[in-house]
Amino acid sequence: MNLPVLAGTLSTVLFAAGMLPMLVKAARTKELASYSLGNLLLTNVANAVHSVYVFNLPAGPIWVLHLAYVLASALMLAWWLRYRETGREVEGGPAAGRREGSAVGIHLSEKGAQ
Repeated sequence: MNLPVLAGTLSTVLFAAGMLPMLVKAARTKELASYSLGNLLLTNVANAVHSVYVFNLPAGPIWVLHLAYVLASALMLAWWLRYRETGREVEGGPAAGRREGSAVGIHLSEKGAQ
């Protein structure tokens, strides 16, 4: 394996690994309100257009990297559409975190006052 292919493979693994925490958190919490629909739509359209270029290159790490981006952005858009807030709180969403955080904050404040 030559140096450019090795570098492409390593960077593909690193970029894909960098996306995993975002995807896991989104799947676990179903909280995607901080994501912009416009950005998610534009990213998916850009990935579709960029696919014309990428898949005309010889098969290699760039194909895997682009597929990771395509899958991640498509998943985020699908989850955004499925789990967008419809006036109800999503379990584990930011409101739940604030409730837990405020209770902890009060508890810590009370301990400090003793």
